[in-house]
Amino acid sequence: MNNQYVPPKVWTSETDSSGQWASINRPYSGARHERELPIGEHTLQLYSLATPNGQKVTILLEELLALGIKEAEYDAYLINIGEGDQFASGFVDINPNSKIPALVDHSVDPELHVFESGAILLYLADKFGHFIPKELSARTQVLNWLFWLQGSAPYLGGGFGHFYVYAPEKYEYPINRFSMEAKRQLDVLDKQLATTKYIAGNEYSIADMAIWPWYGNLVLGNLYDAAEFLDVESYVHVLEWAKEIAQRKGVQRGRIVNRSWGEPWEQVPERHSAEDIDLILDLQPK
Repeated sequence: MNNQYVPPKVWTSETDSSGQWASINRPYSGARHERELPIGEHTLQLYSLATPNGQKVTILLEELLALGIKEAEYDAYLINIGEGDQFASGFVDINPNSKIPALVDHSVDPELHVFESGAILLYLADKFGHFIPKELSARTQVLNWLFWLQGSAPYLGGGFGHFYVYAPEKYEYPINRFSMEAKRQLDVLDKQLATTKYIAGNEYSIADMAIWPWYGNLVLGNLYDAAEFLDVESYVHVLEWAKEIAQRKGVQRGRIVNRSWGEPWEQVPERHSAEDIDLILDLQPK
C-alpha cells in the first residue's frame, strides 16, 4: 500500500512516459506536421491500417467488389500510426480525431469525408444498397449489433489488449478487469449465435464485418495471442461463426489490405486494383 498511486488534484502531462505508444500519445488533438494525402484514380480513397478497425472497411469494399459493384473500386493508402501518420495535416483534415480508418468519397460534390469505422460501414452499405436490410425491423437489428461493437471493442482493444500485451508492466487488477469484460462479451456473442446463423439474423451483414475483425480474429488466435488465456474454445458458436466468415473471399482479401507486417502473402500495404491483392495471394504456400 505504500506504493499506491495518489492522483493529483489536476492531472497534467505533455507526454506519455512509458509503453509502446509513448512517442505519439499526447493529451491534445490536431495536426503535428504538414503533409498532404495522396489521391489515386478511384472515387473512393481510403487511408487506413489493417488493425481490426481498418479491416472492417476493406472487408466491406472487397465484399462489394465480389458482387460485381465496380463503383466500389478504391485506392487504399497506408497510415502508419506508429510513425504518427495520423497526425499529418492532410489526414487531420479528414478526421479531426486522428484515428484510422478515414474515407473520402470523390463521387459527390463537394467530396464527403467519413470517419469512424462504423460510420464508414453504414455509409458504404447505404450508398451501394448491400449488406444492410431495407426493412425497418431487420435493419434495426443490424444497427443494434453494429453499435454494440462500436461500444464494446474499446474494452477488448484499449482495455484488455493494452494491459495484456502493450503495457510496459503486467498488472493483475486491470488484466483481470478487462479479461472478465472480454469474456462477458464473448458470452453475449455466443448466446446470440446459438440462435442465428449470422450476428444479426440469417443474413450476412455489416454487423458481421464489424465484429469479425475483433472477436473473430480473437477466437481464431490472430489477435493478442490470447486464445488460450481467454479459453475461446468454450465459445463454440462464436468459433464456428468465425471460421465460416474467415472462408469468405472478401474477408480473405480485405483483411490483408493496408497490412505491412506478417507473412509476405499477408501484406498489401497499398491497394489500387484487384491485381495488387491477387499478386500477394499467389505467394501463399500451396
